[in-house]
This record gives sequence, C-alpha cells and structure tokens, in this order.
Amino acid sequence: MEPSLSDQLDLLIRSRTPILWIRSLEEERVETLLEQAARRLGGRLLLRWDFVAGLRGAPNRIAEAARNPMAALDALGAVPAEQGAILLLKDFHRYGDDPGICRRLRNLATSLRTVPHTLVISAPDWQLPRELEDSITLLELPLPGAAEIRALLGSIAAASGQPLDPAVIEQLTGACHGLSEWRVRQLAARALARRGQLGADDLAEVLEEKRQAIARSELLEYCPSEATPADIGGLEALKHWLDQRHRAFSEEARRYGLPLPRGVLLVGPQGTGKSLTAKAIAHSWGMPLLRLDVGRLFAGLVGASEARTREMIQRAEAMAPCVLWIDEIDKGFGLTGGDGRSDGGTSQRVLGTVLTWMAEKTSAVFVVATANAVERLPAELLRKGRFDEIFLLELPDAEERRAILDLQLRRRRPDLTIPLEVLVDRTDEFSGAELEQTVIEAMHLAFGDGRELAEADLIAAASQVVPLSRTAREQLEVLHQWASSGRARPASAPRSIPPLVTGP
Repeated sequence: MEPSLSDQLDLLIRSRTPILWIRSLEEERVETLLEQAARRLGGRLLLRWDFVAGLRGAPNRIAEAARNPMAALDALGAVPAEQGAILLLKDFHRYGDDPGICRRLRNLATSLRTVPHTLVISAPDWQLPRELEDSITLLELPLPGAAEIRALLGSIAAASGQPLDPAVIEQLTGACHGLSEWRVRQLAARALARRGQLGADDLAEVLEEKRQAIARSELLEYCPSEATPADIGGLEALKHWLDQRHRAFSEEARRYGLPLPRGVLLVGPQGTGKSLTAKAIAHSWGMPLLRLDVGRLFAGLVGASEARTREMIQRAEAMAPCVLWIDEIDKGFGLTGGDGRSDGGTSQRVLGTVLTWMAEKTSAVFVVATANAVERLPAELLRKGRFDEIFLLELPDAEERRAILDLQLRRRRPDLTIPLEVLVDRTDEFSGAELEQTVIEAMHLAFGDGRELAEADLIAAASQVVPLSRTAREQLEVLHQWASSGRARPASAPRSIPPLVTGP
C-alpha cells in the first residue's frame, strides 16, 4: 500500500531531508500539513516567511528578514539544535537564480543534515538551477482526495448547525473532486450565505466553478455540445464499442473488476465525422467536453511547456468524469522528419508527459484524440496501453452515404421526401462533410429560385463538389495501406477496404 502524504512528509522530516520543495498552489493547505507534522514529530517549531511579512512563528522575531530573502535563510541558525524546527518559505523559487541565494541553499543542504531542522519551499512550479537538483527533494501535493473533501464538507456543515445527509455528502464530494481546498471552502461559504446550509442544490454551482477554472487556464476549451450518436450517419461498429465503454464507467463495472476506460484514437480523412463523434460521446455520456489545442501547451520559457502540460492534466482531472478531446493530435505531436532537437527536446518531453499520464491515469478522463495524417503519428502514441482502441473512419460506402444524406435532409427539410438512389451513386467517395455541403448547396440553389428543394438540385450541387478523395489522393492511399496492416479497427460495419479508383 502506498504511504499517505502525511507519512511521506513525516519520513522526509525525520530522515533529516535538508531542503524540501512542496509543489502546490495551496499555501494554506501546505501550512496546515506542516503544522500537523510539527505536532506529530514532538512539537517542532514551525516558522513561516514571505517577502512582505517577513518571519512569523517566533515570538521575538516577528517581521524579521522582511524583503530580505538571504536573511530568511539564516532564520534556522538561531534555533537551538535540540528544539527542532521547520522553516516554510513562500514564493522563494523566485530567488533561486540569484548566485548568492543558490550558493547559500547548497551550503544549507549540507549543514542541515546534522541538525533536526528542515527548510520547506512552497511553490507551484520551479525550474531548478542545475546545481540545486541534487540538493532539493520534491514532494507533490495533489489536490484534495475524496476522504479530505468529505471530511471538510462534513465539518463545514456541522459547524453551520445543518449536518448533511450521507448521500448528499457523497454527491458533493464527487462533484468537488479536482477543486482546491480553498475553492471548496469558497463554494461552501457562498452556499451558507445564500441558504444557510449545504445541499444538493450546490451541485450546479460546483460545475460552474469548474467551468470557470477551465476558462481561466486558457489551456483547455469547454465545448458545450448537443450532438448525439443519432446525428452521425454510419459508424455502427464505433457506436457499439462506445456504448460498451460508457457502461464501463459504472460502479457495477468496478465491482466486476473492469478498469476505467482510457480513451480512443480516431483516424481518417477530413470530414469523416471525427470531431462530431467526440462531441456526441460527451453529450450522450452526460460528461463535459474539454478540447485541447496542443499548440497551447508550448511556451517560450525553459520548463514552461512542461509546467503547462502538468496544469492541463490537473485541470482535466478536476473536471472528471469528462471527455478530453485532443484535436488533430498529429499536428501537435506528429513527426515532421526531425529528431525533436530543434526545440531542445521540449515537444518530446511534453509528449512523454502526456503519454505517461494516459497510460497510468486512474481518473475518469476519457481521451478522444483525432488525427488525419497517420504517417506523422509517433510509434509510442500508437502503442497498446495508450488508448483502448484505434478506429479508422473511412469515406462512407453507399449505405452510409444514404444514411448521411437522409439525416441531413430530415434535419433541414423534415416534411420533404426525395429519392436518393441517383444522388448516392453520384457522390461516390464523398466524405460526410462533403455530403452535408452538397445538401446545403442544393438548398441555396432552390431557395434562390424561390421553390422547393428537388432531386435535380441535389444532383447539380454534387456535380460542383471536388471531393477530398481526388484532391488528397496520395494521403488517402497512405491511410489505406496503413489500415490494411490491421493497425486499426474499422468504425463502420465490417467491410473490406476497396482500392481507390485511379483517375481524374
């Protein structure tokens, strides 16, 4: 069994780890954890320092070392060795590049091993100078777990004089998963100010808080969607597979021994319904849809891209259960003929972080990645364990073209009946998006003449479309060769992969 965060912290302090970096934005929670650790470890003295307020925690040294980071590092020197002390430095990562500060930290990393004193630096991110990498131990502080949130909500409700029903506590605990302790307290305070109690009515506000957190990050885009599987023509094999995976999110599936689904990679030509499928999954499963543009992860400063990637993962998990849509992953992480050294290896490190998370995640984040150019996808992305399955979305066959055209006509002209046999024949090798545009163009033709849509309008509109199967024939040939090797399952009903018709 993995040791708890408290056990890890106690062990690091007792083993005289000289300098500890706790990676977190939650300063108050870090302080609480250190206060508890100080009491457990025999009543150690806990000192706190920040640039504005200076030193706190020692009665005779209030505000000492204010605006003086170097002097703050001397605070432990005045504490008797037999006392044992913990010094918490806030925002101290901002001074790590100063040569004097860096040298002093390295000296402390040696001297503090002989006394029961620990230096703790609280910071959300820190690009450690190379010379400090062996001197500082990192401890990750994850967002509050279910037990912490449950206890926090229970204590807040009890303090308000309105204890919560256990079922309501479980609902709120699940909804607050992924929020910081401070955010949970703020939501509870607003609920108490509004109604005088916590309750199931607060679930909508919790979801809105999560949406706002996504908007503030600028890394992910919250995409409301009304699309359903019924809006997708064809792709019956993919729809059946997705229905099975949806059921795997239930508690019954956990009791059966099934793990949470990881995700799916959708590959195929443009316009075959990959993006629409991602939207339909989220809506039909009742989960929020988060869209990731991989380009937003990359930043100019050294280490910033990796930090943004960790933040993206944390924010996605904060919305769990949710669907994370990585749009056109081949453009963000695809091979371009280089070896990844043109950007100092940043893209490879970011990809490695994402892939490791996808393989090891235990959160209910279902990843839907879409790609057009399979030849650009790195091999490690296609390896088993990253996705539950890879599906190929091909150009629709005759039956699927009929279903798509019928769907588009029923959506736009529900009272109209038009024979589709000739149009289905004339739209061979059209994508789903091209079939939709054919219907829209035909409606423009009829509307411009002030009459009802007719079969001739659809045939005329189809004759004006130059399908992707002609303009990007080479790309489609590569896709067919790749799929014929058995690397992907067909999203449509089982059928052989026909050769592309060569010609103009």
